[in-house]
Amino acid sequence: MQTLILGGARSGKSRYAEQLALQSQKSVVYIATAQAQDAEMQTRIRHHQASRPLEWLTIEEPLSLAATLEQYAQPERLLLVDCLTLWLTNLLCLEESEQRLLAETNALYAALPNLNSEVILVSNETGLGVVPLGELTRRYVDEAGRLHQRLAAQMQQVIFMLAGLPQILKT
Repeated sequence: MQTLILGGARSGKSRYAEQLALQSQKSVVYIATAQAQDAEMQTRIRHHQASRPLEWLTIEEPLSLAATLEQYAQPERLLLVDCLTLWLTNLLCLEESEQRLLAETNALYAALPNLNSEVILVSNETGLGVVPLGELTRRYVDEAGRLHQRLAAQMQQVIFMLAGLPQILKT
């Protein structure tokens, strides 16, 4: 099973993804894409780390997501990625962002159908509000929207989180 969980900030998407991972009773590999570049993000990361079961293997990978998924995929494992929009931000902030973004997203699309693990991808839905000011933020919203559409078409299950409640979009 491959699941995409979308939702706004503080919608409960990470908590719900972690509940699904626990319910699977599989060995969990948690792939964290965040980078602690300021004190507030460091605090967020520590909070997420403290909430995870100790037996989960955590891999911090801000860029090479497809390669990491391929490396850790095994039938008895569940791979939980949190979160795709942070991964996208990391790629957009690189100097060679255009080429690397294309290479990494294409690698992800190609890798997913071949993984022999259960996969849960968590991502922020950013396209529900006004169009932001600034070229980079508009590009981010556009790229996130394209990423979500392509992944939603590929994934077996898509869930939208709203106020902590899962809304099943696709099963």
